[in-house]
Amino acid sequence: MSTAGNISDTINIPRFMIAGTHSGVGKTTITTAVMAALAGEGYRVQPYKVGPDYIDPTYHTIVTGNRSRNLDAWILREETVKRLFTSSAVRSDVAVIEGVMGVFDGSSGTGDNGSSAHIAKLLKCPVVLILDVKSMARSAAAVALGFKNFDPEMNIAGIILNRIGSDRHLRLVREAIEKYCGIPVVGYVRKNANLELPSRHLGLVPTVEGGELTDMVNSLAGEIREGIDLDCLIDIARSAVHLDVQANEIPEIKGGSDQGQGQNNISGDPKVRIGIALDEAFSFYYQDGLEVLEQCGAELVPFSPVHDAGLPGDIDGIYIGGGFPEMFIGELAANHGLMRKIKEAGSAGMPVFAECGGLMYLSASIVDFEGTRYPMVGLVPASCIMEKKLVGMGYVEAESLTENILAPAGKKARGHEFHYSRIEPETADFSWAYRLGRNRYRETVMDGYSEGSVLASYVHHHFASDPELAARFIDKCSQFKKNRERKG
Repeated sequence: MSTAGNISDTINIPRFMIAGTHSGVGKTTITTAVMAALAGEGYRVQPYKVGPDYIDPTYHTIVTGNRSRNLDAWILREETVKRLFTSSAVRSDVAVIEGVMGVFDGSSGTGDNGSSAHIAKLLKCPVVLILDVKSMARSAAAVALGFKNFDPEMNIAGIILNRIGSDRHLRLVREAIEKYCGIPVVGYVRKNANLELPSRHLGLVPTVEGGELTDMVNSLAGEIREGIDLDCLIDIARSAVHLDVQANEIPEIKGGSDQGQGQNNISGDPKVRIGIALDEAFSFYYQDGLEVLEQCGAELVPFSPVHDAGLPGDIDGIYIGGGFPEMFIGELAANHGLMRKIKEAGSAGMPVFAECGGLMYLSASIVDFEGTRYPMVGLVPASCIMEKKLVGMGYVEAESLTENILAPAGKKARGHEFHYSRIEPETADFSWAYRLGRNRYRETVMDGYSEGSVLASYVHHHFASDPELAARFIDKCSQFKKNRERKG
């Protein structure tokens, strides 16, 4: 078998995707439980999630012990998706991919771009489809047949039946699907099964409740073993055809290049040390994106805005990702010392990059759902106001209005947003960072803040989509480091 650093032209990777007919069909719960059950059987499971989601990969990581990675064919180029998948999957016994929404749902109503089907076909990956068969019997076969025939290029290799009511119900549905569709039913989950992951705060769960989630998912895995044939899933995974990977699809990173990411191109020590916010309030990062930063020359040094009194020593930049600052707003606001040091660092020219929750933290204040205002770092002269409904969700294209620490003026980068807060500038001459094209709403809005060494916006960037962004950030941090050393 090939290694991540030496990938041959064809690679044998046992793999399968668990997808659904629609959102809410039970994908995350069943997929996470299957991953836990396979890991419990001794398999090295490499987990993945289709799309830009941060929550589901957290479940995957906890139950498998391996970092889950996002496969997003809208934000990333197809060849990048394939390479990122192969470079991590080759280290596993089986790769398990959780789909997104319904299997054919993507960024368009007439094409499969960004959908689970898109990824399944790109990676030549067998699909195990979840059907919610509550209140259905023979009709379930019509649904399954429709999905099978909708896109014959996608290989639906098995079906999992969710919400089975009785043994008789199971027999009727299984017989119908296997007769009319020719697809094996590889398992089922009963309607009264204790299969439900916790959900709170805007439908999301903070990502560090590892102990609680581990206990819960271990229980779910026990339920899954009773109804789902794990050996059959492994057989499906091993039936996947070899992946063709061309040499030009595995380029190395060279700082400032628009090539994809591959082997670590750093010789010797990292160029810069970047403090990265990582705790219960801030944990939304793309794993492959973080690795691109490391490959471009960064040592990522974690710190906690909730708990730490100060920043890590000798850092040359700060990266604050997304998360749930509004859930830990009291603790964040009480940590005056750290907020003061972050503001001093940014004011002194240290590059500070923040996304979504990070933008909220860098703002002058956050107004919570009850209308209470909490002071924050103050590098962004604006307040972030929590709303009861989504303010922004979906794929975006961000055009830089001025030169910033990631990009020159006019550069466009793809990303994703999901936030319930809105930004309210304190000044009329507020320095907006981006002109944001929102696919979902078909509108253009101003977003974020860029001034000097500070860049903060609601956009979640994926550095694997454009290594130039990462290389420029590293260069800005390196310049700051050199200037500091010159002065010191």
